[in-house]
Amino acid sequence: MARHIHPIRLAVPLAVVLVLNACATLPEVNYLDASDVDTVGNNKTVPTVKNANGVLSNKKTVALMHQRWKNFSPDQAALAAQEESVTGSPLISGNQVTLLFDGPQTMAAMMEAIKKAKSHIHLETYIFDQDELGIAFSDLLIAQQQAGVQVSIIYDSVGTIGTPQSFFDKMEAAGIQMLAFNPINPGKLHGPWEPNRRDHRKILIVDGEVAFTGGVNISASYANSSLFRSKNKNQAAVGWRDTHIRIEGPAVAALQWVFLDTWTNAGDATLPEKTYFPPLQNQGNKMVRVLASEPEGNPAIYKAYMLAIQEASTSIHITSAYFVPDAQILRALIAAAKRGVDVKIIMPGVTDSGLVFHAGQSFYTEMLAAGIKIYELQIAVLHAKTAVIDQVWSTVGSTNIDTRSFLHNKEINVVVIDTEFALSMENAFNEDLRLSREIQMEQWQQRPVTTKLKEWLARRLEYWL
Repeated sequence: MARHIHPIRLAVPLAVVLVLNACATLPEVNYLDASDVDTVGNNKTVPTVKNANGVLSNKKTVALMHQRWKNFSPDQAALAAQEESVTGSPLISGNQVTLLFDGPQTMAAMMEAIKKAKSHIHLETYIFDQDELGIAFSDLLIAQQQAGVQVSIIYDSVGTIGTPQSFFDKMEAAGIQMLAFNPINPGKLHGPWEPNRRDHRKILIVDGEVAFTGGVNISASYANSSLFRSKNKNQAAVGWRDTHIRIEGPAVAALQWVFLDTWTNAGDATLPEKTYFPPLQNQGNKMVRVLASEPEGNPAIYKAYMLAIQEASTSIHITSAYFVPDAQILRALIAAAKRGVDVKIIMPGVTDSGLVFHAGQSFYTEMLAAGIKIYELQIAVLHAKTAVIDQVWSTVGSTNIDTRSFLHNKEINVVVIDTEFALSMENAFNEDLRLSREIQMEQWQQRPVTTKLKEWLARRLEYWL
């Protein structure tokens, strides 16, 4: 649920859009190397890995990689070190990472964690709707606040543009600390007015010990299952298809830092003194990398995607709610397909944003011609933002593959480098394939002229979608 702003609705003349379209661009990263971001030194062949006990030695790191990565090779280790170099983020081991699918499962897990909170609850969300699910969620947060748990919420002003202010005022009156990111009213800003910036992250942290992130917003769109893994394929109400994760272990501290950084820099309220970084024990065997991107900052998530795609040797399986790739991502995917990599992309067949939908379709002809296989998920609105590459590198997060996400949004993605987790991601991808329709070139070339016109217009506006 990106809740993109429709250009016509905002009455932005096309001429102005085209002028502003050249304001900012993603960096040229076609030839990423270990000196791109010189944070860990050049020519490093073993990545930095931390756990609850500190930084692992190279020997222990290699032993762990042998254990967790199928067909481990020095090239894999060097690639992980390279990813660390270009993103500036180390690997964190000792985590339990649980995949959550769709709204009911995700909401149940988050609300269960909230009920167990003893110290504090930090929530950062793009959308927080005043509907049946949103009210239930806010009532639970208010109850915890009144029970002595400090609740602090960051919500995006554009993402919540349809939510009455009274909804947030009620939570604030109960003692919950509220921060509206980048208020639409410039008079309420704590810095320069940047109307194109969004906080698109979805983060929940409870007591600094358990964290959630992924694509799920707080909205009734998630009140029902999307039919994913559902035995009842004929249910009347179909929810959105999305993916979230629950994390326990040392990596929770990294997500806590991301939340606190936004709170400190986007507002002027001080958080009360709490133990935000309790001692964390190793809880599992997953190695993760927490990547946070800032508007017009270091596009760490973009670089990680680019590097993984460029170095893929067997498979690239992407599920993307809003797929409007820039020239570099498109070239990297086409190059991968041409060198024999199995490139499959699942995109929406049902959407909440017509312009983004048609902008994504405008790339179909070029991708199909290169051998990329394209699928459109049927029945449910697709909102997941995931990828699994070479059956070892996976990512789940808030980031769409489009310029807005990579350049203008605050985004959060977790990269999991683990064969067992990648298998779970592959299984989910294959199940989505069964509910999707493959796009064939011959069929696609016969689409109506009106559809082609919509694609052309949407492509012109892709920067602002």
